[in-house]
Amino acid sequence: MITTTEELENIKKQIEQMDKTHHVEILKILKQNNSITLNENKSGVYVNLSFLPENTLDDVKKYMKYINIQENSIQLLETQQTNFKNTFFHSEQEYKDNTLNYNSATN
Repeated sequence: MITTTEELENIKKQIEQMDKTHHVEILKILKQNNSITLNENKSGVYVNLSFLPENTLDDVKKYMKYINIQENSIQLLETQQTNFKNTFFHSEQEYKDNTLNYNSATN
């Protein structure tokens, strides 16, 4: 599948927003192909995405998709955990409040 300029720009933006760990993993993908030129200076490593072989670009896209799925899963689990904590601790606090009110009323 041929990648459009717009899609390359989107990939570039997504990669730029990733943290260093993901940058390293993408570089590992790129280094698998010896024909890819990586330009490095003090500011980082630069790659012209338009010259990447389609199979390497597909590998990068697969990795990015994997990362998105993982981040969405983590976010969902964190939301569920927060909801559980709020439900559990809210109910526990209500129980304590009701117990205190009952004990105060009976004394």
